[in-house]
Amino acid sequence: MRYHRLGNSGLEVSALGLGTNAFGKRADQDTSIRIIHYALDNGINFIDTANIYTGSESERIIGQSLEGKRHSAVLATKAGLVKGKGPNERGSSRYHLQQELESSLKRLKTDYVDLYQIHAFDPNTPLEETLRTLDDMVSSGKVRYIGASNYVAWELMKALGISELRGFSRYISTQISYSLADRTPEKELIPMCLDQGVGIIPYFPLAGGILSGKYSLTDKAPVSSRADTDPNFSKFLDDRTITLGQNVSKLAAEHGHTSSALSLAWLMDRPTVSTVIVGATRVEQLEDNLNSVSIILDSEVMQKLDEISDPFRYGKPFATFRLPK
Repeated sequence: MRYHRLGNSGLEVSALGLGTNAFGKRADQDTSIRIIHYALDNGINFIDTANIYTGSESERIIGQSLEGKRHSAVLATKAGLVKGKGPNERGSSRYHLQQELESSLKRLKTDYVDLYQIHAFDPNTPLEETLRTLDDMVSSGKVRYIGASNYVAWELMKALGISELRGFSRYISTQISYSLADRTPEKELIPMCLDQGVGIIPYFPLAGGILSGKYSLTDKAPVSSRADTDPNFSKFLDDRTITLGQNVSKLAAEHGHTSSALSLAWLMDRPTVSTVIVGATRVEQLEDNLNSVSIILDSEVMQKLDEISDPFRYGKPFATFRLPK
């Protein structure tokens, strides 16, 4: 396994991380625990979850799986998106964040999280309030590092500026949709992160399976694929994205790789990317994705991947999550 520093911090995270938003739903508890143990046994130390994943089941399952193994994991969770129907069950207020951190710690069966992330920018809460709260959490020892998620460039830069001005702990990372099918972060966010020393944690690195080559222009969605289980995902399937997936698959086959592993390897080589989180509903999926860590891309392959994905630097992001108004 390769390890990278998370942003400009001293924290080392595995180049491949484990995303857990399927745990407790598309992967049952026993399968999820096997996946986590397989990941740890093979050098993956970064485990990413959130308070809302599968109705909080993801955190609960992770807590069970890490009993006796907590020291082996860099555990990351999030809060800030809608948790319930109440007026204070969303956003990045001190009230909501403190309540959610305590609940997450109980489910995760730990007294600290390594990386606590704000799941989405909250336009209704002053950034000073959010950042002061996070700084207090770090001072208390319940949080070791803080990160953002789904912030656009100006939002993240404003947060960093406030932290510097006030002497607060600063965001060391940000999670965004980033892949060969979504290169929009390269326009503004990634140059800003390069300048400020913020690590990128891509989610949807395989564009929901599009870059695995499983979809075609004529066939129905494969059974148990995201398009099969989530009807809303079909909006991402069109001639452009499916053709991209097929082109990546062809290039991968020419070089003896799977399209998933090649797509992940491309991401790992991008500037400021610290760890790439991939989900899994079976151990075999994670086993295949682990091959990406050992792939060394030569300049010719990198150029071809850049060329076939260049149109995806423009337009809307593949995915983003914002607080509803």
